[in-house]
Amino acid sequence: MLAAILTIFCGASMLTSCGGDDDNPVVTPKPAPKNYFQSWNNCEALTALKTYVEDVTDPQSPRFINEEDRIATFDMDGTFVGELYPTYFEYNMLEYRVLDDPSYRDKAPEDVREAAQDIRDFVRTGKALPAQFDMKHARAAAKAYAGMTIAEFDAYVKAYAALPANGFTGMTYGQSFYKPMLEVFDYLKDHGFTYYVVSGSDRFLCRALVDAIGIPRNKVIGMDVMLEVSGQGKVQGVNYTMASDEKLIRTDSLLIKNLKTNKVLQITQEIGKVPVLSFGNSSGDCSMHNYCLSSPLSHAVFMLIADDDMRDHANREKALKLGEQWRASGYNVISMRDDFRTIYGPGVEKVDFTFPE
Repeated sequence: MLAAILTIFCGASMLTSCGGDDDNPVVTPKPAPKNYFQSWNNCEALTALKTYVEDVTDPQSPRFINEEDRIATFDMDGTFVGELYPTYFEYNMLEYRVLDDPSYRDKAPEDVREAAQDIRDFVRTGKALPAQFDMKHARAAAKAYAGMTIAEFDAYVKAYAALPANGFTGMTYGQSFYKPMLEVFDYLKDHGFTYYVVSGSDRFLCRALVDAIGIPRNKVIGMDVMLEVSGQGKVQGVNYTMASDEKLIRTDSLLIKNLKTNKVLQITQEIGKVPVLSFGNSSGDCSMHNYCLSSPLSHAVFMLIADDDMRDHANREKALKLGEQWRASGYNVISMRDDFRTIYGPGVEKVDFTFPE
């Protein structure tokens, strides 16, 4: 009787295989579907993402996409890493290096010191940043870390990331990942997508941060400075042969600030394919999103809005206006307040910013 029952069950969809002999069949239960999105509420944006992924990974769908073309791009700051403590990680770190770090603060050039003071005035008094500050900061950051080896800069970023995140308890800067977005990474990976970080922040800074969540370093695109070899001096690289004991060093020469259309140019240079999924949170990501929308393959784009002023430091009114703008542009909108069950995970609480005298 038992063998007969098991034989019936072997033919059911809930089982994947049966082996053994007639008297001793082997039953292998079909694994339960993985619950990827435990940090999400049921919402329009999540439904849109799952519907899209299920469609383009279904071989029977006319919109099926081969795995080699399942390319997703993610902005970093404000998309899957916090940026409101009280400003971008790279801005916070430059302010610290130039104005507080005893190993550097007396060595900073005047223009670098001015950029750092702009950040301090912005976060402490609300004074608006100067026009085109993204480029002012990029040039200042190139100078502030010039002379560091790649390993030294990596260690510096990680040491700063280990500090408590301003405006929160229970979290360091390096732990400030949006838990729901990490679940998106897992979901896409398990469905054959390759994803890239495409950030306006320094490439090597981004690499240091995303080590903690297992994103490969060769999947990170960001702002770039020129590198040189330790003994190279003023000799052009085409005329210099690196020795095995030499180190790669950052210079003060900015190559590219990876924002807006520059993101598209860098994606084209480094990936060589148009992404079919794109995630961002600001106008600096619109060009990347629009590039995705140009793909002849089925595509989808998503914008996060920082509309949660209870669990994060956010301007809800501004965020809601941006949400209307993004929807009008054809983007799916993710509301951090309505769509995320948690942002940073249990034990993290928003508190007032604190600034040393």
